[in-house]
Amino acid sequence: MHLYELPIHQLRDKIDRQEVSPAEVLAAFYRRINEVEERVKAYITLTEEQAGVRASEPLSGPLAGVPLAIKDNISTAGIKTTCSSRLLANYVPPYDATVVNRLNQAGAIILGKTNLDEFAMGSSTENSGLYPTRNPWNLECVPGGSSGGSAAAVAAGAAAGALGSDTGGSIRQPAAFCGVVGLKPTYGNVSRYGLVAFASSLDQIGPITKDVADAALLLNAICGHDPLDSTSVDRPQPDYTQFIKEGVQGMRIGLPREYFSMDFDQEVKTSVLAAVQRLEQAGARVEEVSLPSADFALAAYYIIAPAEASSNLARYDGVRYGYRSKQNAKLSEMFTSTRSQGFGDEVKRRIMLGTYALSSGYYDAYYLKAQQARTLIKEDFDQLFKEYDLLISPTTPTTAFKFGEMSDPIDMYQADIFTVPVNIAGIPAISLPCGLDSKGLPIGLQMMGGHFAEGKILQAAYTLEQLLAFKEQPAEVGGAE
Repeated sequence: MHLYELPIHQLRDKIDRQEVSPAEVLAAFYRRINEVEERVKAYITLTEEQAGVRASEPLSGPLAGVPLAIKDNISTAGIKTTCSSRLLANYVPPYDATVVNRLNQAGAIILGKTNLDEFAMGSSTENSGLYPTRNPWNLECVPGGSSGGSAAAVAAGAAAGALGSDTGGSIRQPAAFCGVVGLKPTYGNVSRYGLVAFASSLDQIGPITKDVADAALLLNAICGHDPLDSTSVDRPQPDYTQFIKEGVQGMRIGLPREYFSMDFDQEVKTSVLAAVQRLEQAGARVEEVSLPSADFALAAYYIIAPAEASSNLARYDGVRYGYRSKQNAKLSEMFTSTRSQGFGDEVKRRIMLGTYALSSGYYDAYYLKAQQARTLIKEDFDQLFKEYDLLISPTTPTTAFKFGEMSDPIDMYQADIFTVPVNIAGIPAISLPCGLDSKGLPIGLQMMGGHFAEGKILQAAYTLEQLLAFKEQPAEVGGAE
């Protein structure tokens, strides 16, 4: 087995036993990147020189010598952070995000920055202002979004693990499409300091990995209170790797009937329900439950997220940093042309939606009602988690679709139907592969838990992972040449 095929915990074992050095591991991953990157295009920036220097230094910590990728909306000192936008094409932050600092302290090595939908707005990485990333399982298909580059890099063996961000499913949906594991932590469990804001009350950074044990390792490294983030929760942090043990005996699992009664891909539904049956056979108690407010989640999300985006993206005006239009002499005209030229269509669409929802006369009708719906959604989840340990649903209503297939933005928004409620409620959730469809594309299963129930989710996900023994790899990009 090639080094790039190993999960993080096995790479660490090899490094600890001195069977391989961090420099050798790093070289293996850059060779793999050179083999697949032209076809997959997961990366925007590679940091080979900095990574090489770091690999030659003495490294210590739980991730010592592990090569990771970082989504390109997470700040990295001295390394471009573009958000896949023309507006920030040459922006180099003067500081590291807290999560990057913590990975460095844990001994990790940064391979580079990965592609995304511009400013994390999209579900396919087709909205990148630079170029689309392709799915390693089928290069004619999207990898999902907005963390498509991170998920594709992990699936293709071009990173041992990666960080993504999740505002409405942007870690879990690409993880499902690319056949890897994606964990969205509880809102406030991982610092957002240094994450370029899309929708501040929804955004959360989390890991994308080859397996569940790796997700626990990365979560350990990045979670915890940060005084630099006012939404960061100050609470004792468990060692999440201690939850990586088999066993769901006695766990109560709910299947929301509102999700499973929807009209979506039958192969996805069949695969998810078959996986649930395996958990039931392993001792879990599975029951149908009701999540009545789920019907409001998508509508509420597409008011709240664009409204917050409209506010957050007002800072990109061509005055302080980033792209500036040179064709207008007047200041007001420069603002307009900078934003018109700098933002892509999807970002403009969401800014206009959000500005409208916040405008005088419409605030109460749209934004206030969306926030009221949000309260109902959170209360529904809270009630269920008093009785149930976990809820399970598909991660996505379909497997990966082809480029251009979702040309209608409304159809694209509907693809987030199972993931968005999690962000609205601020709860944790994980996506893991549970099978392949008839086209050979991965199917993702989503497990949701109560606030700060990441340990319980990881334990159930690890158990299911062992039961399913999903070992398939993307054939499209193949092994080493």
